[in-house]
Amino acid sequence: MQIMMYSILFVIVTIAIYLAMNLLYFKYHKAFFIPILTTTIGIILILVLFKVPYDTYMLGGKWIDLLLGPAIVSLAIPLYKQRELIKQNMLPIVGGIAVGVLVGMASGMLFAKLAGFPKEIVFSLIPKSITTPIAIQIATALGGVTSLTIAFVMIAGFTGVILGPTFLKWFCIDTAIGRGIGLGAAAHALGTSKAIELGEQEASYSSIAMTLSAIIGSIVGPVMAWFFY
Repeated sequence: MQIMMYSILFVIVTIAIYLAMNLLYFKYHKAFFIPILTTTIGIILILVLFKVPYDTYMLGGKWIDLLLGPAIVSLAIPLYKQRELIKQNMLPIVGGIAVGVLVGMASGMLFAKLAGFPKEIVFSLIPKSITTPIAIQIATALGGVTSLTIAFVMIAGFTGVILGPTFLKWFCIDTAIGRGIGLGAAAHALGTSKAIELGEQEASYSSIAMTLSAIIGSIVGPVMAWFFY
């Protein structure tokens, strides 16, 4: 009974904080207020202040975590909806996303190797630019630490949302396809949420980039790990 109460409590707390942070973001519209970042910080503060062990929080958190499975399947939906857009711009879309995935994985892996990190951390870092459900599967298959992978994925997403628009401006990338693919390939779902703010076309391209990056990354990741190790 107590376990059930804890489960319901932490699910409600998590959803309530997310909704509150979502309202905060829409009111002030600042990149640092993106709901997933502020919600994460809020939950961490609550756990620390009330001295709640992580395992106790996960009695409820695991139910939210289980939604990642259906989220993987749902990635096929935006890909199907945008099939005509993909056909019309096949080369720039697939080429841009493939380069983005390769650069994202190779750069993280090389920097980690140069810094002397152990193999488990390097493998955890490889899928950092892929959406979380797929990144967890890739890291697990490679022998990485999934909790680290989740942290790296979140850091990549936060960085893309906060700094992405500035980099796009610096490099004069002002087309819908360039901005959408850049955000989706580098910052997965968080980048796509930012692309939605830029425009409908940016959102469509970013959605395609996020989905195709997951597919390409699940193939390239193991090959890259095998090549370097």
